[in-house]
Amino acid sequence: MKNIIRQSVDESIAVKKEFFSRNMETIESCALALTAAFKSGKKLLLFGNGGSAADCQHIAAEFINRFRMERRPLPALALTTDTSVITSIGNDYSYDDIFLKQVQALGNSGDVALGISTSGDSPNVVKAAEEAKRRGLLLIGFSGNKGRLKEISDYPFCVDSGITARIQEVHILLAHILCDLTERMVFHG
Repeated sequence: MKNIIRQSVDESIAVKKEFFSRNMETIESCALALTAAFKSGKKLLLFGNGGSAADCQHIAAEFINRFRMERRPLPALALTTDTSVITSIGNDYSYDDIFLKQVQALGNSGDVALGISTSGDSPNVVKAAEEAKRRGLLLIGFSGNKGRLKEISDYPFCVDSGITARIQEVHILLAHILCDLTERMVFHG
C-alpha cells in the first residue's frame, strides 16, 4: 500500500508541476478577467458533472463566502445544485440541456462561465459553453488534454493526464489559486 500511496502522490505532484509551469501567464490573465468582471458587477456561472459538479459548488462557495480574507461576497452560482431545475429540464427536454437552459436564463453579456469536464466533451457542458459564448460570456474551460471545451474556451486549462483523479486534483488547485488572486485584486488591487 505504501508504494501505491507514493506513486499517487508523485504522479499528482508531477502533473501539477507541469501544468502550472505551462499555464502561469494564462492563469494571471484569467484572474485579471475575473477581477474585471466582478468589479463591473458581473457574476460567475459554474457547471460540470459528478466530481466536477461538486467542484463547481466548492468554487462558488469560495467566491460567495470567502477564500482567505474577510470581504463582501462575490456573485457566483453553481448550476449543479437546483435538483428541481435539473430534473425538470432532463425530463422535459434532455440531460444534455440541463446547463444550457440555465445559462440562457441567467447568463448575461460580460458574465463569466466556468465549464468543467475532465474529458472535455461532456455534451451538457459543451452545449452550455457554446451558449455562453453566443451570449457574450467569457468562457473558462477546465478539462483534460483533449475535447471540444478546450477548443472553444477563452481561457482553456487543459491538464495533460489520462487519469481522472490527477486532472481533478489540478482543477481544484487551479480554482483555489484563481479565487486567491481574484479576491486579492478585487479588494486590494
